[in-house]
Amino acid sequence: MTSIHPVILSGGSGTRLWPLSRAALPKQLLPLASERSLLQETVARLEEMPEIAAPLMVSNVEHRFMIAEQMRQIGTRPRAIVLEPEGRNTAPAIAVAALMLSRDDPEALMLVLPADHLIGDVAAFHAAIRVAAQAAQHGYLTTFGIVADAPETGYGYIRKGAPLVELAGAHQVAAFVEKPDQATAAQYVASGEYFWNSGMFLFRARDFLDELGVLRPDILEASRAALDAAQPDLDFVRLDPVAFAACPAESVDYAVMEHTRRAAVVPAAMAWNDIGAWSALWAVADKDEHGNAVRGDVMLEAARNNFVRAESRMVALLGVADLVVVETADVVLVASREQVQDVKKLVDRLKRENRCEHLVHKQVYRPWGWYEGIDEGERFQVKRIMVKPGEKLSLQMHHHRAEHWIVVSGTARVTRGEHIELLTENQSTYIPLGTSHRLENPGKIDLHMIEVQSGTYLGEDDIVRFEDVYRRD
Repeated sequence: MTSIHPVILSGGSGTRLWPLSRAALPKQLLPLASERSLLQETVARLEEMPEIAAPLMVSNVEHRFMIAEQMRQIGTRPRAIVLEPEGRNTAPAIAVAALMLSRDDPEALMLVLPADHLIGDVAAFHAAIRVAAQAAQHGYLTTFGIVADAPETGYGYIRKGAPLVELAGAHQVAAFVEKPDQATAAQYVASGEYFWNSGMFLFRARDFLDELGVLRPDILEASRAALDAAQPDLDFVRLDPVAFAACPAESVDYAVMEHTRRAAVVPAAMAWNDIGAWSALWAVADKDEHGNAVRGDVMLEAARNNFVRAESRMVALLGVADLVVVETADVVLVASREQVQDVKKLVDRLKRENRCEHLVHKQVYRPWGWYEGIDEGERFQVKRIMVKPGEKLSLQMHHHRAEHWIVVSGTARVTRGEHIELLTENQSTYIPLGTSHRLENPGKIDLHMIEVQSGTYLGEDDIVRFEDVYRRD
């Protein structure tokens, strides 16, 4: 049986799902439609296919520890987690993955999957993969065309060409079509000749590299240079930042698929959704008898066709319809369900105004655990800190702040200058300004602490690291 190597692209930011999706915790790492994240669902839905090999993941460098932890949670050991120093779109990411796979086996079949899609009919998805794999073994660069059940204007389309004579269930690609207006989209759907462009692909590594070398040799060479100079880092592969930054930022559609003569499409009706906006989640979610989809502590009265997600407190709606309401610890979004595609405009304003609500949540994840801001004022800040068993923060020092640590539960090993001590529940310590220090959890349960910072400057960039097991700067 020929192995199929999943290549999971996890570099997106998901700004249209703000305020839940943020730069430090984007939508693919969030549990939006189930108790597992979209990334975990993407990997898990391949589990029942014996021909599927360990996934190769391409990720933003800032998300590496969260991705590794989420894979550990579902019992998956990736073939590799490749770290992009900056986003350069999908063509370079796929090129790097193809180069890695081809070094072991140029005939390797690559199944390229975005990390943030929903697929409701997994059996139909598996059937489409197997048809696409056969097409790939005949030399085609195969994409998956979603059978359109509505005239969507937010998707690109694929027009099918002649059936492949050597393979039932696949067609040549006649054309890739940009996002249409409503009337054109309705014509596409009525014709039965057009499919939604899913952004998923299956091809042999060498076939993709051959086409990329002909059509965009600049992308191929820059990707090869970035991989050749890559550095191992714990369980990750860091692409060379200088070489990768020199790579043109281009999508795989524009770079290859729209120009190659070897493009094929496998039509599939698999209850697919790319979760591009809150309205898409409302469309696929379970709803009450009034059309409301809710998650969290929500109270509704005389409300219809709303999407409501409460993360940290009760949210109540009275006498309203067709709204999206998303509550987090620091932001509440209220929007018309018809206008949620424009959430990105709010994110752009946050960037222009140099605010931080598009970057991080109040609870910020780190490889050792997380911290959450509780209160802050002039010259002070209070945080909750959780350190996982066996983990440790960096040995560090601050120029502008002192810190008080109080253990709520668990055991803390505290390094303060030359002094090392163990603290347990209700015990505390003080870290003077300018003193080197480290916090560790030597126990077998989570360590929970309260940290009180005081000083003239309390920013996260006031940190000098002397030693760090996670090799952060």
